[in-house]
Amino acid sequence: MKKLLLILFTFLVISCTKNESSSINNNDLEEKIENLVSKMTLEEKIGQTNLRGTSSRVKGPLPEALKEGVRKGEIGAFLNVMNTDYVDELQKIAIEESPNGIPLIFGRDVIHGFKTIFPIPLGLAASWDVETAKTSSEIAAFEASSVGIRWTFAPMLDIARDSRWGRIAESPGEDPYLASVLGKAYVEGFQGDLKNPTTMAACAKHFIGYGAAIGGRDYNTVDMSEQLLRNIYLPPFKAAIDANAATVMTAFNEVNGIPATGNEFVLKTILRDQLKFNGFVVSDWNSATEMITHGFAKDEKHVAELAANAGMDMEMTSQAYEHHLKQLLKEGKVTEQQLNEFVKNILRIKFKMDLFENPYRDKNHTGNFYAETHLTAAKKAAIKSSVLLKNKNSILPLQKNTTIAVIGPLANAKREQLGTWCFDAEKEHTVTPIDAFNQYQVNYKFSEGLTYSRDQSTKGFNEAINTAKSSDVIVFFGGEEAILSGEAHSRAHINLPGAQEQLLKELAKTGKPIILIIMAGRAITITNIIDDIDAVLMAWHPGTMGGPAIYEMLFGISEPSGRLPISWPKTAGQLPYFYNHKNTGRPADSTNFVHLNDIPIEAWQSSLGNTSHYLDAGFTPHFPFGYGLGYTSFKYEDIQISKDTINSSEQLTITAKITNTGKNEGHETVQLYIQDIFGSITRPVKELKGFEHIQLKSGEQKKVTFTVNANDLKFVNHKLINDFEEGDFNVWIGSNSASGLKTSFYLKKIRI
Repeated sequence: MKKLLLILFTFLVISCTKNESSSINNNDLEEKIENLVSKMTLEEKIGQTNLRGTSSRVKGPLPEALKEGVRKGEIGAFLNVMNTDYVDELQKIAIEESPNGIPLIFGRDVIHGFKTIFPIPLGLAASWDVETAKTSSEIAAFEASSVGIRWTFAPMLDIARDSRWGRIAESPGEDPYLASVLGKAYVEGFQGDLKNPTTMAACAKHFIGYGAAIGGRDYNTVDMSEQLLRNIYLPPFKAAIDANAATVMTAFNEVNGIPATGNEFVLKTILRDQLKFNGFVVSDWNSATEMITHGFAKDEKHVAELAANAGMDMEMTSQAYEHHLKQLLKEGKVTEQQLNEFVKNILRIKFKMDLFENPYRDKNHTGNFYAETHLTAAKKAAIKSSVLLKNKNSILPLQKNTTIAVIGPLANAKREQLGTWCFDAEKEHTVTPIDAFNQYQVNYKFSEGLTYSRDQSTKGFNEAINTAKSSDVIVFFGGEEAILSGEAHSRAHINLPGAQEQLLKELAKTGKPIILIIMAGRAITITNIIDDIDAVLMAWHPGTMGGPAIYEMLFGISEPSGRLPISWPKTAGQLPYFYNHKNTGRPADSTNFVHLNDIPIEAWQSSLGNTSHYLDAGFTPHFPFGYGLGYTSFKYEDIQISKDTINSSEQLTITAKITNTGKNEGHETVQLYIQDIFGSITRPVKELKGFEHIQLKSGEQKKVTFTVNANDLKFVNHKLINDFEEGDFNVWIGSNSASGLKTSFYLKKIRI
């Protein structure tokens, strides 16, 4: 007993010492910041809030005016400085010639890779895999930091429920739980130990609601209830901030009438007061002065006043702070205490990045661009991200001796395969499917049929059809060019562009099986052609190693293991669509809706069921959230819960048995969904609360276990309180959001 008490005492002493040490270190940091701010002139303080850039096309020496700005301490950070000589020179001036030697931060959009490009973020989200997300950002940081980039404008954590929106390509998808898990992983991957010069400060963006732009049209208005904002759009940002994300970027959009960059409620009440964020807030590109166009600010001076009082620390590219903060301070419309807080927030991150001790780029750090380990990780990520949507008669995987007709505009499109936001990618390093087929001596004939994804010309059809006739199977590489998705690249119609559908219809007439590989930045509606196609593999824009990844999946060397991070629509007319919707008072189901073509002539007005559905598209998506096939089959059985009723201090265990009933070893992503059946505000029909990856051999069975407690069942209610409520809950364990074994339990709230 004495020994046990001694161990316990020792543990408590060590714990207290650690906590005390942490407190001392934090106090020491804040003291350093205070001391530095006290030495700074007003001009230097304003300078720290200025984020400036240089054109990558600038040749020759840096402009003297730019160097003089750094020399005077009038610039706090740079973006898009890609000439390493410029990086070195500017940092040297800042350290050695500016009044207080405050280092610069160099930032860049490094979104899903720097040189080695990984699948687009929506594709990475389809992996449902923490390690894949973390590894992708670790490698991106390692490569980018070699050229002086220590700050990335990623991850983007905007919940996206509308595939028309171009920036869905950068999104983690439609679900707040999945987005939160991935957001944490991205931040940890980018940042690691921020003192390490091979890491980058992360930037959680865009705060907030950007993905809810009306009509899926970029930069458009966002209007939503505060409950929706907090229950759906806020959780990924909370996860990133809890993971110590260094910076947060404001959104372009307005939120309920107030642009995010000048929204005090969003930036102060939510971000600072409630989420306890202690990094710095940066505007998006010109989003500060765009408040004038929004009709919220009357001029640039008013912009500076609004943004400052809202709590924006650093202004990207526009110059409202630089031009007007000094005058606003004189007029008392902004206080020096406010400005000091901006500067402290910025300096805090610079200290945490160890820039005061190690400001210069390590010239011995090469970045190992396209290292074998980086390429292997990128290929693995492309496989984990790819989603098999259809596999009629198990046509996939193919036999090695199969004669393949390779057709389509994206079979050998090095640039397009990389996707959006690849500023620093070098297409000559891209390995396309054609490259991979050549490398592995696949028996194929290539006839693209269309020269690019939007091509309307049919002049290549005959050659493609003849190639198909002389082959065993057609592998069609279709989708979108990179330019058709990403920022400002929204589409009203999201089917295959150009004459791709027409060509597929003609190829179907040959009677040859067709495997469609889609490379795109969003879900593509394939309702018009799905019956003509035997297999569909969604590869997204898969990045540098997309070709070898697709080769391995086609021939069964690897199995596609992705699951949809979004609901896949039948038509753009269904959008926005999301699985975690509300029931309505008249929900549709398979027994009470009527299709347009089944309506009798002169039908009585109320004869169609009067439920919430489309007469021509029903009420379900083409493929549900969480959906994805593999090269085997699984059986779910025997769902069990630890007890029928739990109180708010207890934990519930839910289990099910999963058996591989197919002939091949395979991967399954087992998913847990819960429904709060009734509440003080109406609740979604289902919410993802957990998932587990399992790998089973043919005939193998595994018992999968999930645990939930009252904290997992919290939501922001009608009183804007985040709490759980007593009542009945349904729970499912299944392979996607539309299937699964179901049971129920009761949560009893302890009364104190």
